[in-house]
Amino acid sequence: MEKKVWFITGASKGLGLSLVKKLLGEGYLVAATSRNIIELQEAVEADRNVFLPLAMNLTDEKSIEQAIKDTVTHFGQVDVIVNNAGYGLTGALEELTDAEIRQNFDINVFGSINVIRKAMPYLRKQKSGHIFNISSIGGFTGLFPGFGSYCATKFAVHGFSESLYEDVKPFGIHVTIVSPGYFRTNFLEESSLNVPKNEIAEYTNVRASQDTHQNSYNGNQNGDPEKAAAAFIEVANMPEPPLHLFLGQDAYDFANAKIAMVQQDMDKVKTLAVSTGFN
Repeated sequence: MEKKVWFITGASKGLGLSLVKKLLGEGYLVAATSRNIIELQEAVEADRNVFLPLAMNLTDEKSIEQAIKDTVTHFGQVDVIVNNAGYGLTGALEELTDAEIRQNFDINVFGSINVIRKAMPYLRKQKSGHIFNISSIGGFTGLFPGFGSYCATKFAVHGFSESLYEDVKPFGIHVTIVSPGYFRTNFLEESSLNVPKNEIAEYTNVRASQDTHQNSYNGNQNGDPEKAAAAFIEVANMPEPPLHLFLGQDAYDFANAKIAMVQQDMDKVKTLAVSTGFN
C-alpha cells in the first residue's frame, strides 16, 4: 500500500506531536506545522526526505496557502489533513472579554476552515483525501462549567465538519470529526489552557471546575496519546472511515449521557412540540 502524505497542524506538542512521531515511525511522509518551528524541529528529529517542518500562522491565509503549497512541492501530493491546532479557554461567558472569545474562535474554528479552504483544490484535483478535524467531547456536550467559549468553538467544528462531509463526498474525500475525552497531554497546562483576565468572584462553580482541570485532571488523564495516534492511522486506512470518532471510554460515557438527555427532553414535550405545524 502506498504511504500517504500527512499534513498536521499544531504538531509541536500534545496529540499532534504523538501522531507525527507515530507516522514517521511507520514510514509515512509528514508535513507538520507550528507557530514555533524551532520548537517543532527540536521535538522531531527526522530526515527531511520524510519530514517537513513548517512555520505557519493559522490567522494568516497566505501563510497557510504557502505551507500547503510547500508540502505538495516537497512530497508531490497531500493526502491527509489533520486540523489539530487549537487551545483551551476557561471562564464563565460573563467573565470573558470579546477579544478573548474571538481569539479562541480565530484559532479553533477559522484557522481550521482556512486550512480546509487552501487544501481542497489539491484534494479535489486528485479526487481523494481525508480531513480529520479535531473537535472534543466538549464539542458534543457542553455541560462543563467555565468552558462555554471552548465548547462553542468545538461545537462549531463539529457542525461545519458534518456539512463538509456532504460537500466533499462527490470528490471521493472523507471527513472525520475526532472527539477526544481527556488525554494525558499538555492541554491542561498554562501553555495551552488560557484563563480569564477578569475573574468574577461569584462564579465559585467555575473556579472549582478550573481548579479541578488544572490541578486534579492535569497529568492524570486516562487517555494515552500514543494509542490515539494509532487509532488515527487505522481510521485513515479504512475504505469507509467514520464521520464521528469518539476517543476514550470517558468520551463514550459523556456522549451516551448527552444522547440520553436529548432523547429524554424530546420525549417529555413531544406531544406539544409536534403539534406546532399547520393543521
